[in-house]
Amino acid sequence: MPAWLNAMWNRRMLICIFTGFASGLPLYLLLNLVPAWLKTEGLSLRAIGAFALIQFPYTWKFLWAPLLDRYGILPWLGRRRSWMFVSQIGLVAAIGWLGQLSPIDHLSLVVGLTALLAFLSATQDIALDAFRREILPDHELGLGNAIHVNAYRIAGLVPGSLSLILADHLPWNQVFVITAAFMIPGLAMTLLVKEPLAATGSPRTLRDAVVEPFREFFGRHGVQSALLVLAFLFFYKLGDSLCTALATPFYLDMGYSKTEIGIIAKNAGLWPMVIGGILGGIWMLKLGINRALWLFGVAQIVTILGFVWMAWIGPGESTPLRLATLAIVIAGEAVGAGLGTTAFVAFMARTTHPAYTATQLALFTSLMAVPRTFINATAGWLVEAMGWTQFFWLCFFLAVPGMLLLFKVAPWRENGERTSPVA
Repeated sequence: MPAWLNAMWNRRMLICIFTGFASGLPLYLLLNLVPAWLKTEGLSLRAIGAFALIQFPYTWKFLWAPLLDRYGILPWLGRRRSWMFVSQIGLVAAIGWLGQLSPIDHLSLVVGLTALLAFLSATQDIALDAFRREILPDHELGLGNAIHVNAYRIAGLVPGSLSLILADHLPWNQVFVITAAFMIPGLAMTLLVKEPLAATGSPRTLRDAVVEPFREFFGRHGVQSALLVLAFLFFYKLGDSLCTALATPFYLDMGYSKTEIGIIAKNAGLWPMVIGGILGGIWMLKLGINRALWLFGVAQIVTILGFVWMAWIGPGESTPLRLATLAIVIAGEAVGAGLGTTAFVAFMARTTHPAYTATQLALFTSLMAVPRTFINATAGWLVEAMGWTQFFWLCFFLAVPGMLLLFKVAPWRENGERTSPVA
């Protein structure tokens, strides 16, 4: 049996499906469902864009990640699983409660609750990322993270497709309760899996948990190389992230209904994403992570041009040709961004030291989230100032610096082991 087939058919890959789905659903709820909800309730594009600031916990989660490395809060579940369990219970409650509110009448409470939701989601990500890194051997990082990322993006079809379709037929409070129920499989996974052996030993003191991960990272790379790696983590997904910040409001502005967006996102986005992502993960076993970052990064940039094309066509009534255009753009974004994220997440996991998994991964994914949170908050203002077409061209050019940094952090001709910690 081929090595890639042996790697696919094991329990660790099944767990990666559940970690990806549980991790992706709350984020895509904030990115897709909440903006659609706010727009239909009458908030302006500028106000909706500013809601991206609610996601600030994703950019600052490295500040409390040492607590997850040092302490467990439910001894009977273990250090990683206890944080996973508590954050998932909180997410189910917060998502269900959010839909009971009116953005117009309870705006302050909506802001606070979405901020809490982002905090719980970021905390869950810290625990899930560390858990996944600790159960995957190095040679399975590419495929395991490909499966995780695909499940992550499949989870986005719940708030980005199913929930939008339901919103045309059900009140918003019921839509949010149904969406919250999709967190239950991840909760069940947390209760059924075993604590990783690597998670049984923790830093001896909180100071060790806070200081040593950063000292180890900069000591291993050297200051200049470490700063280049951190810059790469910031820039690699910048253009792609900004491009999709207001994707659902953009589709609505182009004249598509919520049901059309939901149905096409499900059919045109799901299968290209799943097939492309799995093939990308298998391909990474042969390519290596470095070369995958190059090839998948090019695909990620090219798909931004699909949004330029749709904006150039402009709004109009739904026709078969226009629906096909929407399908092509959604499918292209699903494949390109999915491939880029797959290689990117594998790179981050490979760069961590086993002793400080949660804190270092939280630092890396925090930098990845900075564009999505702070820069994406300007998306509404940029669109109103520039128009959709010029906005998407800006996103295209913002994607270039991350590719140029690959010459330093992941050269094509190297095998990709340079960023790995010394055993």
